Amino acid sequence: MTSTVTSKVTKKTRTPSTDPAGDTPATTSESSPPDTGEPQHLIVRLDPSLIVRDGHNARTTDTEPDEKLIASVKELGVQDAISVRPAPDGTYGAFKGWRRAQALQIANATAEAEGRPVRQVPAIVRDDLVGRDAMTHMLSLIENDHREPMNQRDRVQAIEALALVEMSEAERDQMARALKIKRAEIRAARQAARLDEEALRRAALQGFDLVQMAELAEVEALHGAAQTLEEAKAKDDAESEGGRGHWDHALARLKQTKADIQAREKALKELEEAGIPLLRDHFPWGTKDTSRPLTDLCTQLGMPLTVDKHVHCGGHSARLDEESRPIWFCSDPAQYGHKLRPHAQKPKQSMSLEEKEARQRTIAGNKAWKTARTVREEFLRKRCQGRSLSEAARLFALRVVMNSPYLWAKWCERQDTETVARYLGVPDPKADLAASSRRIGGPFDELVERHGKTKGWHQVYAQVVAALEYSLREPKAWQSLNRQQAAYLAHLRDEGYRLSDIEDLALSQSWPPPSSEDAADPQAA
Repeated sequence: MTSTVTSKVTKKTRTPSTDPAGDTPATTSESSPPDTGEPQHLIVRLDPSLIVRDGHNARTTDTEPDEKLIASVKELGVQDAISVRPAPDGTYGAFKGWRRAQALQIANATAEAEGRPVRQVPAIVRDDLVGRDAMTHMLSLIENDHREPMNQRDRVQAIEALALVEMSEAERDQMARALKIKRAEIRAARQAARLDEEALRRAALQGFDLVQMAELAEVEALHGAAQTLEEAKAKDDAESEGGRGHWDHALARLKQTKADIQAREKALKELEEAGIPLLRDHFPWGTKDTSRPLTDLCTQLGMPLTVDKHVHCGGHSARLDEESRPIWFCSDPAQYGHKLRPHAQKPKQSMSLEEKEARQRTIAGNKAWKTARTVREEFLRKRCQGRSLSEAARLFALRVVMNSPYLWAKWCERQDTETVARYLGVPDPKADLAASSRRIGGPFDELVERHGKTKGWHQVYAQVVAALEYSLREPKAWQSLNRQQAAYLAHLRDEGYRLSDIEDLALSQSWPPPSSEDAADPQAA
């Protein structure tokens, strides 16, 4: 059956119809469309049997018409035009209104069987979308999202498909604006799609954006991960300044936990494959731990007992430390003929409950400090690459340089360029140099020449915060901050950085700042 043009997409007036369903008007008058500069798409009437589902129709679930829709179409036909684009085989792919097209196909099949006339479907034929899959996909997504809330899985997968379609940066920006999402969310959709249906539904109810859904998918397997992130988001939402401070720290802790589990599983697997027993950490009452670390042992001739020498001993075994690194032991030195070194440490006595709790707090604090640094450095990277620095940031950097604290001098002696380059988002000028040639003068001369006038303070600030981060590199640094380090954390807090619990604890132990007289001492830090 051939299609005929009925009218443009403009205001129409109808006279009473000869068809009870109102599908074929007796007369149609057209008003001239206003000249808006936009393309004027025509509404045509098509044989429903020529309509197929477009491959870039965003809806992939609930695609069948329900009984209510079928009954309506049987009685009145399709009232709102669907949107299609022509295919080479003569069919038309529906990217909007596929459920209505199917309902009319069903209604026409019933009409034919009963000897009644069949109806055509009003359609907007988008020849301009042939070969433009990304735009077709986006228009379908917007239509389905607005007409009837899409299944969350459909929506995420539709945006994921947009991320995979080749398009210009301008088109990607346009799509992000049309969907009211960030460009980062388009990139994150593929990871977010890994969530199962329940997790997707729960995340959507909590108001997670696609980036947050993708981050949840990365740690979802951890017990309580979803609840931890939900609580962090609620804290961020409750604060007037907004942001993602609580979320970022919660996510960093979950990632660290995941990394710790993976590192331990990997270490255990390697020990198992090598046939090396893992010693117990606790022994039943009345049972003695006869093991000693190899560092306490020597051979019968008094030579150090290395791993290579001990690997074939029947007592060769190991324990894993807090970082899942193996510490090598002999399970029973006396049985296997080893001697204690002259200055070997005495076996540790069992710790009291208070000592065990204190040790656990220290281990947890060290790990939390290490984890917080990843969030802190991301904040610094964004600040150093931002459009401008605050006056407070410039003054802070100036004070550090002019007062010449020991930590600043120590940093300058290192001549580290990798950290500063990473903060500034530029290539490391020493990356391709051999180790023997890395202590060269003026590695950032070219950068200063190019951006010194507009980004000079950013470069100075990057050097200063890199020096302070280097001074805080040890996991136990949180236990005792000096005045300069405490001032640094307070400065970041004032600049909008959300302190983690461990950073807040470390600062509270070393703050308020010293007196102005002490602060003037260049060696105070």
